[in-house]
Amino acid sequence: MLDIVIEARKAALAPGMNVRRILPFRLRRMVGPFIFMDHAGPVDVQPPLQHTMDVLPHPHIGLSTVSYLFGGQVTHRDSLGVEQVIRPGEVNWMTAGSGIAHSERFEDPAALAGGTLEMIQTWVALPEQAEEAFPSFTNYKPDQLPIFTDTGVWMRLIAGDAYGLQNAVRTHSPLFYVHVVLAQGARFGLPKEHSERGVYVAKGSIEVSGRTYTSGQMLVFNKGADPVILAREATTLMLLGGEPLGERFIWWNFVSSRKERIEQAKADWKEGRIKLPPADNLEYVPLPEDRSRPAGNPQPQALS
Repeated sequence: MLDIVIEARKAALAPGMNVRRILPFRLRRMVGPFIFMDHAGPVDVQPPLQHTMDVLPHPHIGLSTVSYLFGGQVTHRDSLGVEQVIRPGEVNWMTAGSGIAHSERFEDPAALAGGTLEMIQTWVALPEQAEEAFPSFTNYKPDQLPIFTDTGVWMRLIAGDAYGLQNAVRTHSPLFYVHVVLAQGARFGLPKEHSERGVYVAKGSIEVSGRTYTSGQMLVFNKGADPVILAREATTLMLLGGEPLGERFIWWNFVSSRKERIEQAKADWKEGRIKLPPADNLEYVPLPEDRSRPAGNPQPQALS
């Protein structure tokens, strides 16, 4: 039934930018192909500190980043020359593949004032045959993402397939990712067609098998389990999972099925062989000091 409950850990990325980190977890590195999950915000930062929130250009390999906002906005720039203002309800899917660098800057003061900025970012590991794919970035608008409603239930399919819903978001392996809003007293079930399934409580609280789970907890269920989720109050959930890909190594912002590929990525970033965004190339995040930890020890340090 219930395999594990993951408690989000606090992490500070910048002054005023505190996140709840859900994945990776020491007892559960991945849920399906999802290998990383951060929940940032709500953020309320005053003007003197707004510039400190920016995530400077930094690299990725071997994964796709998925940025999804509940509120506020952020400007994405990458080494492909893409510049995209990310807004709530959109899906922003960046596949790093063989290597990409990007930045995320909070350039609209109104997006940081009043606690409106809130976002979820996940990383999706790539199957081995796609780990060296050519990098890409695609922005999907809300009207491209199917919505289902029922009594006390609203949900949007972010990616993959679930509950008979599908969309045009391009993925590389079988998965699902769904944003769900439940009214108090609503009952809800999980999609049954995927091997690994997680439920993250972003807001509110739920009851499963007589136990209550609250904001900041992720419940991971075994294959075949058919839990009934009861909303104890107005609740927002993020559902994710899919088919496992096998062992993956993660170090800083690099993911790979091979330790030696991560070592190569370290050298590539340090020596400037991963191109910076052409519209944001005056500063960047340097390679963190390697304290001789093995490449399999998770050390993700950036929001994206």
